[in-house]
Order: sequence, then structure tokens, then C-alpha cells
Amino acid sequence: MSQTPKQPADRPVPTSADVARLAGVSRATVSYVLNNTSAVRISEPTRVRVRAAAEELGYVPHAAARSLRAGHTRIVLLPTAHIPVGPLYSRFFNELQWELRRLDYTVVQYGSLGLGADEAARAWAELRPVAVVSLGEIELTPQGVRLLKRSGARAVITLGPQRVEGAHALVMDQREIGESAVAHLRERGRRRIGVLIPEEPGLELFSKPRLAGARKAAHGTDTVIEPVTMAYTEESAAELAGRWRELGLDAVFAYNDEYAMLLMRALQDADIDVPRETAVIGADDLLLGRLLRPRLSTVHVEMVTGRHLAELVDRVVRDPDGAPERHDLMGARALPRESS
Repeated sequence: MSQTPKQPADRPVPTSADVARLAGVSRATVSYVLNNTSAVRISEPTRVRVRAAAEELGYVPHAAARSLRAGHTRIVLLPTAHIPVGPLYSRFFNELQWELRRLDYTVVQYGSLGLGADEAARAWAELRPVAVVSLGEIELTPQGVRLLKRSGARAVITLGPQRVEGAHALVMDQREIGESAVAHLRERGRRRIGVLIPEEPGLELFSKPRLAGARKAAHGTDTVIEPVTMAYTEESAAELAGRWRELGLDAVFAYNDEYAMLLMRALQDADIDVPRETAVIGADDLLLGRLLRPRLSTVHVEMVTGRHLAELVDRVVRDPDGAPERHDLMGARALPRESS
């Protein structure tokens, strides 16, 4: 009776000793090369030989073993965004992940939908991340920050409008966007300004402070700020445009460029002249807005690079005892075009 040939899954798992034997080096050298250790000088031919041996054997360093040796993991936990953050912020977070990988961190995105603040902190702590970058959807508490640090997190960084005790803060002050938009519309002589509030859940993280900034720009003046709601659908935009004249508004800050483009098209379909009858301004300065007719006025959001944030994570991991820092992550300025 013939025997069934062994499948690859039946083979023993290769070890660093196997790699060392095949490459003709010590296990320590294998560790130095595959962990990209820069403190030890190893010639390039030796590095090439070790990597080739690991590739031939299918050897992958064991993350848990490496963590035991280092005293911490290399995991940076990013809670997954559950809201449509838009192209501008998506590019920023993609760049952040690339830069963290360049610094030899492992980025883990964690789905935290439905978790409360401290419940999420406990769930994140189970993975023993060396750093947590909280995007603001879940508002960490001081208790949650302490729990994460007791579980081995050397860096806890929050992105949002407010600081959290014990955490480094990257402040994204969305109020500046609303303030810049309304200041521009006022300069153009507009005095009854609608501020679009998306109906999609979760976007209040951005829309509420933008509305507050719009009200700040109008405070103490003869300008009226009127919140108007709209979902990101053609039907919702058409419904709002259909009753636009009843609202008596002569301008609108439409949350961002995507909502602004949708509403402007609906206003034009309702025979409302843009900008003569209603001025429209968005935010984020997307390329598509420049291709429309009329060209869309917008608020340009100036953000620090993902590389800047990745380097902050790395610096705090290396020096976890430093005092929590506050950094402003963004600025805003209006870019007038034809729609206003």
C-alpha cells in the first residue's frame, strides 16, 4: 500500500537555529538581521545570506518571542473608523500607516463598533500594544489611558478636539473650518447663511465643532446662522433644494466638498442660481471641486503629515516617561472660487 506524500503542513516549523545552520552564522546574527537591529554592525553579504536562508526555509520571526526579548510588542493599535472620514483624512491615515511600518511597527486596526470608552480600552489592552492612536470616535477616559499604560502601552495618543489626562493630544480643531467658511461668506456680503449638518451617524464628531466655528464667526454681527440637515443622497439634496427659497438663505457652508457638490447640483436643478442667488462653499479642497462649473469655493485644510505623527509615536515609545504633549494638527483657510 503506497504512502501518501507528506504535505507542507506536516513539515516541522523552521526555527532560527535552522536559518543559522543554513546561513553558516550564529542564532544571534539571525536575530540581529531579521529584527533590523542597527546597534550591531553586520556586513551586507551576511545580511543577504541570512535573509536568503530564511526565505528558503519559510522562516518568519515569532512576534511573541521578540516581544519577550524587547519587553514590549511593536504593535501600534489604530481603532477602525466607522464613519466616512473623506479623502483628505483617508490619505493622512494611510500615510501614517506606511510611516509606522517604515519604523518597524506592526499596525493593527481594531473594530470597536458598539464599545463604550472603558470597554474599548480593555479590549485594546488585551493585545498589549506598545502604542494606541485613538481617532476620536471613542472618547478615551483618564481611567482608560491608565489601563492601557498598565498593560504595556508606552504611548497613548488621542486625535480630537480635547485633551485626555495622561495622553498625548493631537488637536484637530474643526471649529477653524466653520469659522473660515463663514468669515469668507460674510466678506462676500452674505448675511443669512445655512450650515449643512450631515444626517449620517458619527459625523457629528466633525459637524458640531464646524457649526460652533460658524457661529463664532457670526457672533456679534448681523449674520444669521441656520443649521440645515441633509443626507448624502441625491434624494435628500433634491428635497432640501426644493424648499431652499422658503428658508430665505443667501449662502451655505455645506460641511465639506462632497456634500457641497451634491447640494450645488441639486440647487442648480431647482433653478437656483449659484452664486448669484445662493453662494456655496465646501471644505477639504478636493480636485473635483475645481472641475465643476462654477468652480467650488472651499476651505483648504492644512494638516501635518502622517510621517510627523509616526515619528511622534516612535519618540514617545522610546521615552515613555516624558510629560504629555499637545500638538495642533491642522489649520484652515478659505479658498474663494466662482461658487461664492
